[in-house]
Amino acid sequence: MEPIRVLGVSEQVAAHLRGEIRKGTWGDLMPGGDRLARDLGVGRSTIDVALKQLETEGLLVPQGTGRRRRIAVTDGHAGNQLRVRILPYDRLDLSGSFHEVLHRVQAAGHAAEYTAQSLVELKMDVRRVVRLVAGTPADAWVVIGGSQEVLASFAKGPVPAFALVGRMRGVPIAGVKPDKITAQRDVVRRLVELGHSRIVKLVMPERVHPVPGLLEQAFLGELRALGIPTGPYNLAVWNGERAGFHERLESLFRHTPPTALFLDAPDLFLAAQHHLARRGIIAPEHVSLVSNDPDPYFEMLDPPVSHIDWSFDAITRHMLRWLKQVACGRADLRQSFVKATFVEGNTIGVAADTWRFRH
Repeated sequence: MEPIRVLGVSEQVAAHLRGEIRKGTWGDLMPGGDRLARDLGVGRSTIDVALKQLETEGLLVPQGTGRRRRIAVTDGHAGNQLRVRILPYDRLDLSGSFHEVLHRVQAAGHAAEYTAQSLVELKMDVRRVVRLVAGTPADAWVVIGGSQEVLASFAKGPVPAFALVGRMRGVPIAGVKPDKITAQRDVVRRLVELGHSRIVKLVMPERVHPVPGLLEQAFLGELRALGIPTGPYNLAVWNGERAGFHERLESLFRHTPPTALFLDAPDLFLAAQHHLARRGIIAPEHVSLVSNDPDPYFEMLDPPVSHIDWSFDAITRHMLRWLKQVACGRADLRQSFVKATFVEGNTIGVAADTWRFRH
């Protein structure tokens, strides 16, 4: 059973405004923020947060400073309600940042549910994914972190599908993902400036098979451009299972320990940081650590985490606009890329001498 989610004031206001929009209360233009604050008896900042949420959902369109927002739907409804099925990358998506995907799809007026199994549990096996899809009634699919082969299978299917991150380039499927190549280049250059040459990126198999993805190719290319020879050592593959992750860390630091390590997700960053610390290897004194994705919890950590940052709101905004097109019966295969930036943090530092696990 999913725990009860208590709505904040701004979310309650957004829910009220959403209902009024769907009833056609205001026609083409939304009232100004000051008027809404007076009418609803709440602060202007609360109204601003609620209106921003409705923009994210695609119900409102900003017109610029000092101008009233345009209401994207004026016929009293937001198109047909869709049965949206969300296929998560792993079970952590149900509690981390991507858990908001479900709430935002529901807030846009659709019936949304997660699938019973994740891509990791399905072992990213196309045949198993196809069987899951065939047995799951849906009007639209949202696939989080799919491999190229998995997304290609959705592209061939009869039900519209959207790739929320994942290896979508070259696949005829709608989707959105952060463009992390420039930010990753900035990280690599900074690490090399700090004296690092043994720089490793821990990756899942789908990131390198059948060939390395564009982000991984760019990672290796930047190392070579800076005079660092590359090989299989730089892309350390693990099998996606908890034991496999820790075994891969053990093997990495047993023989030729990296001085800098990229982790693909916040949960992996925290798991690696804890695993290494238990063996006397601390960031940034002994090894530099970088997360390839942001997480709200990073702001609470000391030292602040070095990571690649991008806007989750921008990602979901593209998804919701796509759902609106599907609800209106329009085909939409556009792929969008959201800007990402490098936040240096304090988990990287000058390259240290060789450190190995204590036995």
